[in-house]
Amino acid sequence: MDSLSPTVLYIDDLAQALDHRKAMLESCGYRVQIASSACPALRILEETPVTAVLLEYRHEGMDAEAVACHIKQRFPNLPIILLSAYSDMPERILWLVDEYVMKSELSERLLPIIQQAAERSTRSGRIKPHSSERCEPSSAVA
Repeated sequence: MDSLSPTVLYIDDLAQALDHRKAMLESCGYRVQIASSACPALRILEETPVTAVLLEYRHEGMDAEAVACHIKQRFPNLPIILLSAYSDMPERILWLVDEYVMKSELSERLLPIIQQAAERSTRSGRIKPHSSERCEPSSAVA
């Protein structure tokens, strides 16, 4: 893997899921950053050029809608790909994300979606944060 490989940020509160998805994406040539909650994820986004964010919908200690909202406020052009086992998603979160992939469709849909995001990111240049505010822990996104 070289420094030109697209970088993906994967946010999930389950360590096993983080490790599994990271290994899978790295085997496909992606660089992968992982975060188990919102503040570390936002810190990574401030420090690392990322092509796309993979966000797990169901978290024990984290509200995926709040995380997506924080990311879109700070990085409005950064694609967020929502991953979920649920087929029926609230409209309010679907408005915040760029793509929604059911876990049953991951094998056929995830990599092409990430590749499209990488191509858009390459055409538009590095994605920069909208403001320089630091992440402060809150109950909504911790």
